[in-house]
Amino acid sequence: MVREGSVFKYKDNVDTDVIIPARYLNTSDPKELASHCMEDIDRDFVKKVKAGDIIVAGRNFGCG
Repeated sequence: MVREGSVFKYKDNVDTDVIIPARYLNTSDPKELASHCMEDIDRDFVKKVKAGDIIVAGRNFGCG
């Protein structure tokens, strides 16, 4: 089975405040949180990402 999708590549030390910026943590609504995912390092991430895509990141992804 061949699958197709995009790869989003990020550097080392992408912490949780980059994945979901802390300024949006006043809600627990998953759709609202997802709408801000990665926006501090990739403004267009939420517009480009699709089901089946993957993130490739360096060391310490999700640290913090």
